[in-house]
Amino acid sequence: MTPVRAVLFDLDGTLHDRNATVQSWLSGHMERFGLPAGYAERFTELDDFGYRAKREVFPDLIGEFGLLHDSEQLFQDFATHFLTAPALMPYAVNALDELRAAGIRIGVVTNGWKDVQTACLEGCGLRPLVDDVVISKEVGLSKPDPRIYTLALERLGVSAAETWFVGDSPKNDVWRPQQVGMRAAFLPTGHALNGETPDAVLRDLRDVLRLEGLPVPI
Repeated sequence: MTPVRAVLFDLDGTLHDRNATVQSWLSGHMERFGLPAGYAERFTELDDFGYRAKREVFPDLIGEFGLLHDSEQLFQDFATHFLTAPALMPYAVNALDELRAAGIRIGVVTNGWKDVQTACLEGCGLRPLVDDVVISKEVGLSKPDPRIYTLALERLGVSAAETWFVGDSPKNDVWRPQQVGMRAAFLPTGHALNGETPDAVLRDLRDVLRLEGLPVPI
C-alpha cells in the first residue's frame, strides 16, 4: 500500500464545528430580534447544515412564523455575527499537530466565499496549522467538481494515492474524493451516508491518527 503523505480536510462540519457555531449565533439572534419559540429549531432544519442559501431561509421563516421582521435585517445579523466566535471541532488542533509532527502535509478544501472561510479558519486558529487552503470561490471550482481536488493535490505536491480526504459530506468528501483516487474518511456530523462507502468512519477527529498508512505513533 502506498504510504500516506498528506491529509485533506473539509472545513465546515469537520475542522470547524459549524453546528455549535450555529447554536451560539442563534442564542444571540433570538434575543436581538425577540423571536418566538421554535424559530431556532426551524432555522436549523431549513439551513440544512449550511447547504441552503440564507437569503432563502429567512423569508421562509418569516412566512412560517408570521413575523414582521425584514428578511434582509435577519440576514445581515447572520452575516455580521455568525463567525464572531467560530467553534473548533473537538480534537482538531491535536490531530493537526500530530500529523504535522509526523511530516504529513495538510490541506483544507472548502466550498464558500474567500472572506468568510478565511475568517472561519482564522477565528478557529487553524490557518497556521495547515499547509494550504483551497476555497471554491477563490479558485473558481466547487466540490464535487473533480478539478478542485486535483488542484489541492497539485498544490501540496502529492498524489491521490498518497492522500486521505476527511469530511462530513457523503458526496463532496467521500464519493468524489474516492473517484479521484483518494481514500475517504467520513466524520458523521451532517448528512447521513446514502449508499456511499467510506474507507473509514470516524468517531471524532482523534481517529484521523489511526487511518491506515499514516506514520503516526498511537
